[in-house]
Parts: sequence; structure tokens; C-alpha cells
Amino acid sequence: MDMAGYVIRRIIFLFPTVLGVVTFVFFFIHMIPGDPVEVMLGETALAADKVKLRKDLGLDLPIHKQYIRFLGGVLKGDLGQSYFYGRPVFPIIGEKIAATVELAVAGMVIAIFIAIPLGILSAIRHHSLWDTGAMFLSLIGISVPNFWMGPLLIILFSIKLGWLPVCGRDDWSSLILPAVTLGTAMAAILSRMTRSSMLDVLGEEYLRYARAKGLPPSKIILKHALRNALVPIITIIGLQFGALLSGAIITETVFAWPGIGTLLIRSVECRDYPVVQGCVIFIAIGYVLINLLTDLAYGAADPRIRYTGER
Repeated sequence: MDMAGYVIRRIIFLFPTVLGVVTFVFFFIHMIPGDPVEVMLGETALAADKVKLRKDLGLDLPIHKQYIRFLGGVLKGDLGQSYFYGRPVFPIIGEKIAATVELAVAGMVIAIFIAIPLGILSAIRHHSLWDTGAMFLSLIGISVPNFWMGPLLIILFSIKLGWLPVCGRDDWSSLILPAVTLGTAMAAILSRMTRSSMLDVLGEEYLRYARAKGLPPSKIILKHALRNALVPIITIIGLQFGALLSGAIITETVFAWPGIGTLLIRSVECRDYPVVQGCVIFIAIGYVLINLLTDLAYGAADPRIRYTGER
């Protein structure tokens, strides 16, 4: 199968995946305890007002009819009307996407700039003090959760030193602490994968031949070894970037970052079903598209890879 056929096939498979996510999210959210009408009007509101609002929102319909109505709207690109904001869901989410993508990209850049050199160094200096120290740092990065790392960075760099803003999204300096918080855990995972992948290729015959030809060590490592070790590294980057989009929820909450994660948490608290569904659908679609781009990047990293019908 050629590249074009592979891409078309993957895009076709995207639709049942998204349908499954939409269905699961819809029924799961409607199982959450609480009544959005009471959240909006308050428990002291008149019964007649509650009945009217419930009818206006379509919550008086049986659950299967609500699902059919919702699914029909999704197929038309209409995610419904927010109960809390009183506006269409699509533009509400659209206002928050840029902030979440900005944070995820910044976190990924930090992770790559830390992890790739650290992993290469650990592989080259295998079983040395450098290797032990790098793997110890990566273990700490994996073990420390975002909800602990974020407040720690705020206390140190914002409260004690006063160098960076505590929260918000005012300028570029507001991005540093949440991006570091998000990127450290990713760097820990990626550095270990880089080290493992590099160790697998450093003993190959073609590298011995390159050394025998007298090529500079930097060229051997970066051009020949690293390129052949990139496929598993790209896999981790793709999977973790998708995870960053969903994992940013905790970091956005800690730093009051105005992204989809913060919007999702607030919408859950308000029982704003349409917005919650829209946020989860956007995250799921983003995850699937990133996986597709990751697969396409394999061919650029390693020309030996061919897209066949079995993949």
C-alpha cells in the first residue's frame, strides 16, 4: 500500500474511533450525579421554572433521544449550546484551544531539549557516573506528580524569588513554570527511551565501519546512530504529546492557565454537559490525529519502513 492509500485508510478508521469516544463520553457524563438545572437556578428555584428550563435544554427527553439529537448535531459540526455560558460550545472551546496547544508545545520542546542530549550522553557513557546520574534524575522526574511540582516551582520562583508570575497567561514569562512542570515528566520518560534505543544501535556493524573510515564521533552519533534510533523515540514523542493535551488539565488548574483543561474542570463543576462533551471530543480527536502524524513521521525518520496493509 502506498503512502496516500495508507493515509486514507487511517482517516477512515478515525471515524469509528471518534464515534466510540462520543458515545462513551455522552453516556458517562449523564451518569454523573447532580442536576445541571439545579446548579443553574439553585435549589430554591420554583418547580415550574425548573421544568421549563429542563424542557428548553432538552433534558426532559429520554436518554436515547438526547443521544440521537447530540449525535446529529456532532455530524453537522454543532456541539450544542452551553448550559452555563449560554453560547454555542464550538466557539467557547475554540477560544481555549490556542492556550492548551501553546502549553503542550512548550512542554514538549522543553522535554526534547532536556531528554535527547541526556539520553545520548547516558548511552555513550554507559555504566558511568554520567549514566547513573542521568537515570536518577529521570526517575525523580517520573516519580514527581504535576500537582506537587507545580506548587513547588511557584513557591520557589514566584513567591520566594519573585522572578516569574504565579498564574495566568499575561506574557511569555507566564508560560515558563507551567511548561517546565509539564515537560519534566515527559523528559524523564523520553530520556530513558532515548538511552535504550541508542544502546540498541551503538553496537551495530555499520557504526564500526563508520569509525574505521575515520568519521568524526559527533557525525557518527548524530547522523548515523541517532537517526536509526529515532523510530521508538518518535513513537514516545507522539504518544506523550497526545497525553500532554489531556494531562495539561492538572497543570492548567494549578497555574490558572486559560486552556481546555481549566474549561473542562469548571464545566464538570457546573454540570455543563455540552461543554464537557465538546472538550473530551476535541482532546480525543487531537490524540488520534497526533498518532496518525507520528506514523507518517516514521517514513521520514527511517526510509526502510514501508506502509503495508498489515500495519
